[in-house]
Amino acid sequence: MTPVNLKSLAEELNMSIATVSRALRDSHEVSEATKTRVRALAAARHYEPNAYASSLRRNISKTIGVVIPKVANHFFALAINGIEEAARLAGYHVLIYLTHDDYAREVSIVQHLKGGRVDGLLMSVASGTEDFAHIKSLREANIPIVFFDRVCAEVATAKVTTNDYESGYQATEHLIQAGCRHIAHLLISNNLSIGQFRLQGYLDALAAHGLPHDPDLILHGVMDNQQNVGLIRELLLRRPDIDGVFASVERLAISTYHVCNELGRRIPQDIKVIGFSNLEAAALLDPPLSTITQPAYDIGREAAKILLRAVEKKKAVLPSQSVVLESTLFARQSTAQG
Repeated sequence: MTPVNLKSLAEELNMSIATVSRALRDSHEVSEATKTRVRALAAARHYEPNAYASSLRRNISKTIGVVIPKVANHFFALAINGIEEAARLAGYHVLIYLTHDDYAREVSIVQHLKGGRVDGLLMSVASGTEDFAHIKSLREANIPIVFFDRVCAEVATAKVTTNDYESGYQATEHLIQAGCRHIAHLLISNNLSIGQFRLQGYLDALAAHGLPHDPDLILHGVMDNQQNVGLIRELLLRRPDIDGVFASVERLAISTYHVCNELGRRIPQDIKVIGFSNLEAAALLDPPLSTITQPAYDIGREAAKILLRAVEKKKAVLPSQSVVLESTLFARQSTAQG
């Protein structure tokens, strides 16, 4: 069977290919009567537009790239769902690249994407990244980029984040109100703005409630979960006065549970725990974990919408298009009093 294309439709309708194309794109240059005729024949002949050819004519690939640190993380899984939903509605495909929180891999991926494989990029920066020259080179290559969650402050573009400072303050204040006076703060990276904001919220909450800042209570974790268990064990053994833990990333909250179970430290009777987490199983842990939960799906969707608007209109992404969404504190048994 001969494939149906714009040329065959135009011949059957006795119209030009340009007129048929405009009618199918709902152009104002074509009358409603003509649009109706063209659409009726296209439906009858089961015409399917050639997306690839259309993309070539417009010099776009109809594909956006997404660079994330990890996929085995409920936050990023939800964010990807939001991104794919926005992309699907706009007729775009999504390519996902994992850095595994490795700076060298992130650089390699960015160099790969500079070859024109995507029309734009959504990115959450690896925790080990300190030099952002590779990311700046994307702007020089005229590839629009939008950051989400883990952002690069040195690149002037839109960023979609949550209120990390306020959430860090709220999490710490929640522990203080639950009776904690010696609160440990666990973080992975001090390079990323999210870590800096959450830490500052912790420090300011302590100060606001008249509690001293004790540098010995701030623990810098690593990428390896087993090493984190060792570091937290060492901290709790060295500081038996710790009665509260604020884990700024999900994995450190889970590691804290492991250590408390090993040491016989009861949650929440001996030590109360709260953490940033989108983990659905947080409510099923023993005891259920109090969390600061980010609107991950909305973060991904908003970031994609900003990027896709820029790609479609062939305009630069501006810092003024940045969006800050609010996280939610869910108080569960791990921070209960009494």
